[in-house]
Amino acid sequence: MWFEKLWLSKEILQKIKEKGYENPSPIQEGVIPLLLNSEKDIIWQAQTWTGKTASFALPILENLDWRKKKVQAIILTPTRELAIQVANEIKSFSPKSVKIQLLYGWQSLTKELSWLKQNPQIIVGTPWRVMDHLLKRRTLDLSAIRYFVLDEADEMLNMWFIDDIEEILKHTPENKQILLFSATMPRAIKDLAKKYLKNYDEVKIERKELTNPNIIQKHFKVSHKNKFDALTRVLETEPDFYWIVFCRTKSDVDEVSSKLVQKWYKAEGLHWDISQNLREKTLWRFKNQWIKILVATDVAARWIDVNNLTHVINYTLPENPEAYTHRIWRTWRAGKTGEAISFVTPKELRNLSWIEKTIKTKIEEWKLPEVKDLIKSKQDRLKNLVLEKIQNDWLVYEDLASSLLKLWDHTKVLAAVLEEAYGNEFNELHYKKIQTENFGQWEKRLFVARWRMDWIKSPRDLIRWIESEIWTKLWDVGRIDIKDKFSFISLNESDAYIVIQYFKKQNKRRPLVSEAKARN
Repeated sequence: MWFEKLWLSKEILQKIKEKGYENPSPIQEGVIPLLLNSEKDIIWQAQTWTGKTASFALPILENLDWRKKKVQAIILTPTRELAIQVANEIKSFSPKSVKIQLLYGWQSLTKELSWLKQNPQIIVGTPWRVMDHLLKRRTLDLSAIRYFVLDEADEMLNMWFIDDIEEILKHTPENKQILLFSATMPRAIKDLAKKYLKNYDEVKIERKELTNPNIIQKHFKVSHKNKFDALTRVLETEPDFYWIVFCRTKSDVDEVSSKLVQKWYKAEGLHWDISQNLREKTLWRFKNQWIKILVATDVAARWIDVNNLTHVINYTLPENPEAYTHRIWRTWRAGKTGEAISFVTPKELRNLSWIEKTIKTKIEEWKLPEVKDLIKSKQDRLKNLVLEKIQNDWLVYEDLASSLLKLWDHTKVLAAVLEEAYGNEFNELHYKKIQTENFGQWEKRLFVARWRMDWIKSPRDLIRWIESEIWTKLWDVGRIDIKDKFSFISLNESDAYIVIQYFKKQNKRRPLVSEAKARN
C-alpha cells in the first residue's frame, strides 16, 4: 500500500485501512510527501472531490505533538457545513488522543467555550466565529500553532473574508506552515500568497481545457434592478430548459428562487444555510427533473453532479475566469450543445473583459428578446398545449365548455376565458421596458464627507456604512476612491437618488453624502 511507504504511525495507518484507502489521489501523491518532509508553505490547486482534506489531514496528524495541550493547527473554511465535513474527515483519520474542535455560527457558544477549555489540538472553523473567540471573547490562543490551513480559499475571498483571514494571521506565530487550497487561483489569492507565504511549493492538478466548442457562450447587458425580468424573458423564449442559475450570495439565491416559484416555475434554491436534509431532497428532485431550475451559490453547486443541463446561467458573474469555466463546463453534454448565458451589469463589464481575455474566447453580446417575441413564444406554447390535450383526450371540462359557448359568440367567449386565466400575459403594455441603451453611463458620482469617520479605510467599509445608514443594499457599485478626509463613490442613478435624498433629510445644509461636482 502506497501509504505504508510514508512511515506514518500505526494508528493512522490503521485508520487509513479502515477507510479503504489503497492508492492516493493525484493531489495526495503530490502534497502528503511535501508536508511530511518539508516546512515550506504550500499552495495547491485542484477541483473539489480530489481527496484534498486527507492530503493535509494525514501530515498534520502525523506531526502533531499529541501530548501538548495547545492548539497546533487551525483550518478555516467559508461555511459551517464545510467546516463540519472537514472536521469529520480529519476525525476519521485521527487517533483518539487528538482533540478536534469545531467553531462556527448557529452553534451553542456555551458548549464551544466548554470544549475550548479542554485544550483541543486542532481547530476547524469559519472566519467570523474564530474571530469572535480570538478577539472579542479572548477564548482562543493561536500562539502555538504549526499549521494554518485555508480550505476553499477562493470561496472565502468571494465571501469577503479576506480582512478576517489577515486579522487571524496576525495572531499566529512566524514559524508556522501555511497551506492554501483553492479550486481556482484568482489574483486575490496570489496577492495573499505574496504577502504572507514564505518560499512555497505549488502543486497543481491540471484541469480541463478552458473552452469547449460545444458550449455556446453569450451575455446580455442589463442593470441589476432589471436582472430578474431579463432572466424570465430569456426563460420564456426557451422551449426546453434544464438550468442551474448561479448567484454569488445566498440572499440572491433565496430572492431569485422565491420569485421564480411565484411565477409558477419549478425552481428551488441551494446554499449552505439550508439544512442538509432539505439540500439532499432538493438535489434529488433536480437530478430527477422534478424541478427544472436550480438556483445555487458556487460553494453549494460544487458537489452537484448533473450532466444533461441545457443551460448554465450566470445571474452574477463569478469573481474570476477559472470559476467561470468551472461553472459553464456543467452544461456540456456529449454530442449535444449547451448554452452559458451571463447577465452583466455596468459594474461587471471589467470582469467580463478579464474572463474573455483569459479564456481567449469572445463571449458574444446578444439582445434580449423583444416583448412581441416573448408574447409569441407564450402563445405558441399555449397552442401546442391545447393541441396536445385534444389529441390525447385529456379533457374533463367538455360539458362546461359546451355551456359556456352557448352564452355568446365563440371567439368572444374564448377571449373572456383567456383573459380570466392569463390576465395581461399577452398584453404588450403589461411588460416594462428593460433599459440596455447607453449601458455603463447610468452612474452618478457621489461625494462623501468622512472627516469624522476615520474607521472607513476601504471600499468595503464605505459600502457597509452607507448600507447601514439607508437600510438598503447597494447594487451596481462603480469606482470608489478613498481619500484622507473625503471619498467618492459611483452608484447607479436609482441608488444614487435614494442615498442623496436620505442624507439631505439628515442635514439639508451640509449632507454627509451629496452629488459630486463635475470634473474638469
